[in-house]
Amino acid sequence: MDLLKLPFALDSYLARIGLKERPAADAEGLAAVQRAHRLTIPFENFDVLLGRDIRIDSTSVFAKLVSQRRGGYCFEHGQLFLDALEALGFQARPLLARVWLGQPKAVPPLTHTLALVTIDGQDWIADAGFGGSYALPMPLADGEEADAPDGARFRLARDPEFGWMLSREGHAGGTDGRSPGEGWQNQFSFTLETAFPSDLELGNFWVNKSPQSRFLVAPIISIPLPHGFATLNGLAYRRHSKDQSNEGEITDPRVLRMRLSLMFGIDLTAEEVSGLRLFGEGPEAA
Repeated sequence: MDLLKLPFALDSYLARIGLKERPAADAEGLAAVQRAHRLTIPFENFDVLLGRDIRIDSTSVFAKLVSQRRGGYCFEHGQLFLDALEALGFQARPLLARVWLGQPKAVPPLTHTLALVTIDGQDWIADAGFGGSYALPMPLADGEEADAPDGARFRLARDPEFGWMLSREGHAGGTDGRSPGEGWQNQFSFTLETAFPSDLELGNFWVNKSPQSRFLVAPIISIPLPHGFATLNGLAYRRHSKDQSNEGEITDPRVLRMRLSLMFGIDLTAEEVSGLRLFGEGPEAA
């Protein structure tokens, strides 16, 4: 629990995500906030690789994602998004999810969070922090489907073992590279059980510290585009839009800094890039 939580600076948040007017607390407003959030604040794990602790209290995530104009992973995005929804008058609470995208058959841990939003008595799911793909907010209803801006289709279905499953059908270029191919692919499953702050802290600790966490292996950055998706996995980047993909391998730290700034809006110092140890050691790596 964030005992020192400050009043949410809504105007600063709306400026960060590029919304000039305060959205209404309805379905259209929810979609507008989530889309603007996703198009401007990237998913990224650089602080994990740099050995920095990831704090998910409201003050810390606002300072990093809004004031410092950095990105973060789902637990950071999720807290910021919930705080913004509350300030806008929405009724929302966090849920925990198991990520199945690109996973083996073993049951994955609860390492993702999304929001359950209630509007006029109808429950919706909204997600400002899933780095694997981009789904619009959807009414929580069995068989509900929605078309994403990149042409992919998402489906919600009840799952007899894991509660609810969100699946995606679309071009693999609209994912962060974990999609095994075309056809319907499970993204994540979730239940409606209450996610207490301690549960979120536990999930955050696992993805930040566990040797099994993929966030400790290499840079993982993604951001939706108006009609596509851009990713960086390790030093391999890809930009996909309207069935066209551009991809390549980054071999120079200066090029990495430039692409991070231009494609994702992330400005790392030369020292931070050197600290990632992606290009070897020594002055030439900075």
